[in-house]
Amino acid sequence: MFKKSWILTLLLTFGLLLVWVGERIVDGDPRVFFTGGGAALMLVAIALRGLRVNVATSGQIEKTLLGLHGLTFLGVGLYVWQSDLWAKVAGQTLETGWPKLAGIVAVLVPAVLVVSLIPTLLVELSYASMAKAPVMETGRIQEATNAGLGMGFVLIFAFSLQYVVSERDLKRDFSYFRTARPGESTKRLVNSLDEPLEVFLFFPPASDASTYVQAYFDELKEGSSMLKVQLLDQALEPVKSKELGVSNNGSVVFKKGARKETLFLGTEAEKARTQLRGLDVEVQKRVLQIAKSKRTVYMTSGHGERTQDPIPNEQRANNDILGRTLQDQNFEVRTLSAAEGLGQDVPRDAAAIFVIGPTSPFTEPEAKAMVDYGKRGGKLFIAIDPEVGLTFPELLTPLGLSFKAEVLTDDKSFARMRAQASPSDRRNVGTRTFSSHPSVNYLSRSQQPVLLVGAGPLTELQTHPADLVIDMALRTQSTTWNDLNSNFEYDAPAEVRQAYGVLSAISRRAPSNKLEEELRALVLADSDVIADEVLPLLQGNQYLVVDGLKWLLGDEALQGSTNTELDLPMTRTRKEDSVWFYGTTFLAPVLVLGLGFVVRRRTSRPRKTEVKS
Repeated sequence: MFKKSWILTLLLTFGLLLVWVGERIVDGDPRVFFTGGGAALMLVAIALRGLRVNVATSGQIEKTLLGLHGLTFLGVGLYVWQSDLWAKVAGQTLETGWPKLAGIVAVLVPAVLVVSLIPTLLVELSYASMAKAPVMETGRIQEATNAGLGMGFVLIFAFSLQYVVSERDLKRDFSYFRTARPGESTKRLVNSLDEPLEVFLFFPPASDASTYVQAYFDELKEGSSMLKVQLLDQALEPVKSKELGVSNNGSVVFKKGARKETLFLGTEAEKARTQLRGLDVEVQKRVLQIAKSKRTVYMTSGHGERTQDPIPNEQRANNDILGRTLQDQNFEVRTLSAAEGLGQDVPRDAAAIFVIGPTSPFTEPEAKAMVDYGKRGGKLFIAIDPEVGLTFPELLTPLGLSFKAEVLTDDKSFARMRAQASPSDRRNVGTRTFSSHPSVNYLSRSQQPVLLVGAGPLTELQTHPADLVIDMALRTQSTTWNDLNSNFEYDAPAEVRQAYGVLSAISRRAPSNKLEEELRALVLADSDVIADEVLPLLQGNQYLVVDGLKWLLGDEALQGSTNTELDLPMTRTRKEDSVWFYGTTFLAPVLVLGLGFVVRRRTSRPRKTEVKS
C-alpha cells in the first residue's frame, strides 16, 4: 500500500487524463485502450484509497478523499452516459432519446469535475503539510475542502454567467466616453420609410471613429429593409465622392432620390467626441429633412406673444429653442398677424398654428378665422399664462375648455430654479401625472417629469359640441392648490388642493375619417413650459413639445426617445462650492483619522483573562 496519499491522487488524475485522450484525441482501437485503461486506473486508485480509511490517525481524512475521488469518477460516468458510448449499450444516444436530459448531463459533467478536483488538490496540499505531525488536524482538512468547494462553485457561476451573457448577446458600456445609440424615435422614423434611403459612410480603414459610426448604423438598419448603408474611402472612390459632394473623409451622406444631406463627424474619435455623442439627434434631423416633405407652421403675433428674437424691455423668456426645434423637425416657421391676413383667414399651407403666451385678447375676426381653420381640419397648439389675467374665451370656448387666471402652487412637488430658496419656488410645479392619450404616450411610459412655472387650471366645459373629444393629458399632483391671494401658502377653504388639468388634447373626427380634415388641438396652461428658460432643462418638457406636435400632425407612430450622450452643464452656487471644498479638504480626512483612532484604541486595549483554579 502506498504510504503517501498524493500518489493515489496522481494515479486517479493520470487515469482521468487517459480517458480524456481516448475520448477527444484518438479513435478506433486506441480509443478503447486509453478510455478503458484510464477508467481502470481510476478504479484502482479509488480501491486503494478505500483500504486506507481504517487507519486510526488519518481515517477521517481518507474518507474525505475517497468521497472526492468517487465524485470524480461520477463525472466520468456522466460523460459516458451522454456520449456515443452509451449508444452501444442502449441502442441510441441520450441526445436522440432525451435531448433535454442530454443537455443537463452535458452541463453537469464539467461542474462535477470542478467541485471534485479543486477540493482534492487543496486537501492533498493540506494533508502533505501535516506529514510529520503527531496528530492530524481534521479541522484544517475541512477548511481546505470548503475552500475548494467554494472556488469550484465560483468558477461554475462565472462560466454559467458568461454562457448566459453570450447567448443573450447583451452589451453594457460603462465607460466615460459613449456614443449615442439609435433612439426609439429614430428607429420608428427609419422603419416608416416607403422609399430606399442610402447612407454613405466616408472613412479610411484606420479610422477609429468609423467603428462607432458603423455600430450605430448597423443597429439602425436592423428593422428596415429601406435603409442601405455603404462604407467608402473618399481617397479610393473619387467618382462617387464627387457625385455626392464629399471632399474629405469623416463625412456621412444621406441620399434619397435627388435629395441629399451631409453630416461631418471627422475621422478621429477623440476629436469627434461631441459629434458622436449627439449622433442620434443629428441623424434624425438629416433623415427628416430628406425623407419628409417640408411643411409650414405659423406662430401668431400682434398679441404680445413670445418671440424667437429678443424684444427690448421684455421680461419673459423667448421661444427661440422652440423655433429651432421645429426647424430641426423639417418645418418652416413663419409669423401670422392681422397684417399678414389673420383677421381674414389662416393660410391654406398651414400645417399647424402656434399661439405661444399671448398677453392681449384676439379680435373677433381673428378668433373667427381660427375657428374656421379648426373646422376644416386645422391643427392648433395654444399655450397661455395665468399671470396676464386673461382667460381667452375667444380661443378656448370653441374647443370646449375654460381657463382661470389663477396660479397653481405646490409645497410638496416643486423645483428650485435659482440659487436662493424662496417661497415663490412653490410655483415651479413638477408633475408626471399623464393620461393614456397618444400625445403623451412616451412620457407616460417613461415617466419623464414635466416642470410647470406658474401654470393655471384648465377645465372642460359642462356643455360643448358633442363631436369634440377632450382629454386632460397632463394634470398636476393632488397636493397642488390654486393660490388665490398669491402668498404661496395654502389657505383653505377658498383654495383647494386637487389634481388640476394643465394640458388638454382636443380632437373632432371628420365625417370622411381623413386626418387632414380632423381637428386636433393641444392647449397648455403655461407657456413657460416651452420657453427658453425652462425647455432645455428637462427632457420631459422637450418631449411634450415634439411628441405633441407629432400627434397634431398624425405622426404619433414616430414618437419616442432620441438618444444623446452629451453632458449637461452642472451649476452650483458659490455657497455650495464652499461646502464641497471644505468638506473634501478637511472634513473627510478628519472623519477617516477619527475612525482609525477609535478602532486602534479598541484593538489595543488589554484583554481581561480568567484564571481557572
